[in-house]
Amino acid sequence: MDTFALIVTVGVALFFTYTNGFHDSANAIATSVSTRALTPRAALAMAAVMNLAGAFLGSGVAKTVSEGLIETPHGDSGMAILFAGLVGAIVWNLITWYYGLPSSSSHALFGGLVGAALAGSIAVHWWGVFGKIVVPMFLSPLVGLLVGYLVMCAIMWMFRRANPHRAKRGFRIAQTVSAAGMALGHGLQDAQKTMGVVVMALTIADVQQHNEIPIWVKFASAAMLSLGTYAGGWRIMRTLGRRIIELDPPQGFAAETTAASVMYSASFMFHAPISTTHVITSAIMGVGATKRVSAVRWGVAKNIILGWFITMPAAAFSAAVIYWAIKLVFG
Repeated sequence: MDTFALIVTVGVALFFTYTNGFHDSANAIATSVSTRALTPRAALAMAAVMNLAGAFLGSGVAKTVSEGLIETPHGDSGMAILFAGLVGAIVWNLITWYYGLPSSSSHALFGGLVGAALAGSIAVHWWGVFGKIVVPMFLSPLVGLLVGYLVMCAIMWMFRRANPHRAKRGFRIAQTVSAAGMALGHGLQDAQKTMGVVVMALTIADVQQHNEIPIWVKFASAAMLSLGTYAGGWRIMRTLGRRIIELDPPQGFAAETTAASVMYSASFMFHAPISTTHVITSAIMGVGATKRVSAVRWGVAKNIILGWFITMPAAAFSAAVIYWAIKLVFG
């Protein structure tokens, strides 16, 4: 196996993690920034540190990515499939970042891997894709929407007699904790996805024969996610923090707590790689609907949801085209 191909593929995987960080950093901090609980730079620094910590909390999601979606390819063709899948995901990440659309980096990666595998005539574990990707893709936003609504209703009832000014000040402080919890969950989910891809690359190159994650892979994936997070994703932050609904501190706390809870449950209980973007967006909608249904700007929400449906096919198509181009050029 060409060592250069392995180095390039691992480098591209880590660059994908970097784009994931600046693409999805908004998910972890948009609510706390929009409610002025944290300054943007303080929020980004906190998110970067918690992303790094979260990456070391488990490995279930990484094993799902490395074993459960496609048959592990072999040889130069296998490395080309992995490379094309990653580049397809990066292309879609950059397009959606440019237009400020909070699509899912996770589903861009999954779509890229599946598209490249199909182009390279590699078996896709469709039951794994359906059970671990498609079902959570639809279920997690519904859970986020419902739980966000219920959590906000509970907060409104518990603090119904509280002084509004004092309550908002308290929730602004509490948001620093809920935002940190969500950033930890982001690291737990998204850094592991890259770990799974790097493990696949090492297996294809016969560097290792097992699916254990080397410590350097964990650290490199976590570090790149953190660096990307600190670089920031201001376009998407504006969409999540302002354009869906104007959040106040209690609403921000409820949305972040909901999203963090769903991510921890998916990671530890089901080893399911879910989208941070989907969960926090739906939680914000659920929280906002407690004020009144019309308070949520459903037109913006509709565009976001449309992005969810086209992300996997678009990334898959991009990856397939890139794979075919590689085969055309290098044979």
